[in-house]
Amino acid sequence: MIPVVKYNKVSKRYGDTEVLKEIDLELTPGEKLAIIGPSGSGKTTLGRMLMTLEEPTSGTIEVDGELLWHRKVPNGLMRANEKHLHRMRSKIGMVFQHFNLFPHMSVLRNVTEAPRKVLGLPKEEAEERAVSMLRKVGLEHKLEAYPSQLSGGQKQRVAIARALVMRPKVMVFDEVTSALDPELVGEVLEVIRELADEGSMAMMLITHEMEFAREIADRVIFGADGRIVEEGPPSAIFDHPQSERLQSFLRRFRTSSGRE
Repeated sequence: MIPVVKYNKVSKRYGDTEVLKEIDLELTPGEKLAIIGPSGSGKTTLGRMLMTLEEPTSGTIEVDGELLWHRKVPNGLMRANEKHLHRMRSKIGMVFQHFNLFPHMSVLRNVTEAPRKVLGLPKEEAEERAVSMLRKVGLEHKLEAYPSQLSGGQKQRVAIARALVMRPKVMVFDEVTSALDPELVGEVLEVIRELADEGSMAMMLITHEMEFAREIADRVIFGADGRIVEEGPPSAIFDHPQSERLQSFLRRFRTSSGRE
């Protein structure tokens, strides 16, 4: 089975600071992968490179069997051009912390813009897809509303619908609840939970919601200091952590959340 995502010896450096160190990682079709770790562990950078927002310093990333940042030439690899990156982005659904909706566009227009511009869908087909996805996230009654008229949770659900309408091979959720008021977190997690239950789409969840990661993920990765320290099923990571680094991280989490 070809992995839907494959990182091969991927490193990322900012000046003298190496935030990721030769990461090897695969995500299989339909797999739900949660990535956890302390601030500064490199987990968000891992996602941003897949979302083509940060370029690897070294190593390669493949999506659906194709190189993401590179293309093959007779004597090795060279950086891919923007046309290639543009095409590859259509395989990756991206949902960010801060929604990134177009404030001057209605909900419907926000969701139809990419399928019309990137996929070249006719207006009617794009709108049909958009309405279907907005219904899936419980917002079909907000088609003509503008972002300023929505709650934070509703904005994030529109952002999820906007990503889903492209029918991506993999969805990346980057700390999607961190900018929300606590009472709105549940509605967004419920949408992601329903998507995960459908089972067909690979998902990468970069999250600080530990209980949600335990519930939803097939596999959990704990990263620290630019490396993958431990990985395994949720029961192994959360109930039987092997490394002192993960044990310490979970102790701090449980203390801060009032679990001890």
